[in-house]
Amino acid sequence: MSGIPHDHYEPKSNFTKGVEARLPILGLLYTTIMAPTPKNLNWMWIWGIVLTFTLALQIITGIVLVMHYTPHVDMAFASVEHIMRDVNGGHMIRYFHMNGASLFFLAVYMHIFRGLYYGSYKAPREITWIIGMLIYLMMMGAGFMGYVLPWGQMSFHGTAVITGLFGAIPFIGESLQTWLLGAGAVGQPALNRFFSLHYLLPFIIAGLVIVHIWAFHNTGNNNPTGVEVRRGSVAEAKKDTLPFWPYFVIKDLFALAVILTVFMAVVGFMPNYLGHPDNYIPANALVTPAHIVPEWYFLPFYAILRAFTADVWVVQIVNLLSFGIIDAKFFGVLAMFGAIFVMALAPWLDTSSVRSGRFRPMFKWWFALLAVDFVVLMWVGAMPTDGIYPYISLLGATYWFAYFLIILPLLGVIEKPLPMPATIEDDFNAHYGPKAGGKTATPAE
Repeated sequence: MSGIPHDHYEPKSNFTKGVEARLPILGLLYTTIMAPTPKNLNWMWIWGIVLTFTLALQIITGIVLVMHYTPHVDMAFASVEHIMRDVNGGHMIRYFHMNGASLFFLAVYMHIFRGLYYGSYKAPREITWIIGMLIYLMMMGAGFMGYVLPWGQMSFHGTAVITGLFGAIPFIGESLQTWLLGAGAVGQPALNRFFSLHYLLPFIIAGLVIVHIWAFHNTGNNNPTGVEVRRGSVAEAKKDTLPFWPYFVIKDLFALAVILTVFMAVVGFMPNYLGHPDNYIPANALVTPAHIVPEWYFLPFYAILRAFTADVWVVQIVNLLSFGIIDAKFFGVLAMFGAIFVMALAPWLDTSSVRSGRFRPMFKWWFALLAVDFVVLMWVGAMPTDGIYPYISLLGATYWFAYFLIILPLLGVIEKPLPMPATIEDDFNAHYGPKAGGKTATPAE
């Protein structure tokens, strides 16, 4: 139930009164659908419905695919080809699932960067942010394990590389890697494990999504100004909000339709564009691909993993201070997971009293550079490990950590924010009211 003052559900008929008295599901649905939502939300608030739709798409198509897939090293590749060639509509179902993963990650990155810019991680939404980071980690796990299942060349050797990262952990690495794979090398036990977990994780993600939605319905949505909804009374709250239905539902559905138009064009005309051709070659342990590349949505963190080589002075110092325990490989693993960890710590690293980046002139430039840095890391993660590319990776990784650990805390001290509107209503009227050339909108309209 939302923490913002709102009209409560009152059942009218004897039937609805009886249902509500025994199972208050109607009141819960009413509270969710009619939740008071800040009226000044912009188009960056569309990614929630895209993520919800894509999660449902992945679960439904995944269930259908599993009916025809055989999780055996001798038959997995052939079973995928069977789905593509012999199952009615199988090629489209697989392409929906395969490209749906890309849409899922595109939407989650837009969702995360919107939260970083508008300060959606700040109090009282820290737990909502942490739950979102947990969902993201689960998505990464599900995405990696799903990439293993076709049992092509990139699936097999990518599994060997990624699970090999756990082998870099001092003392327990070798045992941990064997436990993950179920054997000393990538084979049938690993395929069994990853197939099972890939099927399970989306349902865990769905559960976390429900908790995530529940969390922000309790605290209320953030908005582009970062100003909180007035909570003195229902009448005051209504000046800052509109019901989620129909205003924002219609807006979200329109945005979803536009995005799905592009998605359908990709699935229909270029379904393999984001994939790797080596994964259409059956797995062969004796032939290693010339360049092992993960899926595009892992590339920024893969670039950070590869950036810290043995000749980087930070790695050398840490190696010396740890008496050789933390070598370059393990340092890269720590950096990769640390890049996600510092993002999760944003609520405590950001010292500014102003929530939204809209009113932080210095922050805007540093954040824009962070967004560019993320794209550069994504690009360089797909490049070879020679020439100038390692230096670009190191520079990009350095800025990523510097932004969260140094720049974000310092900006809160040295930055002078711009004047902010007193209420959400003031911001809304400034854009759409008489001063902006239009008429003032009210909740009744």
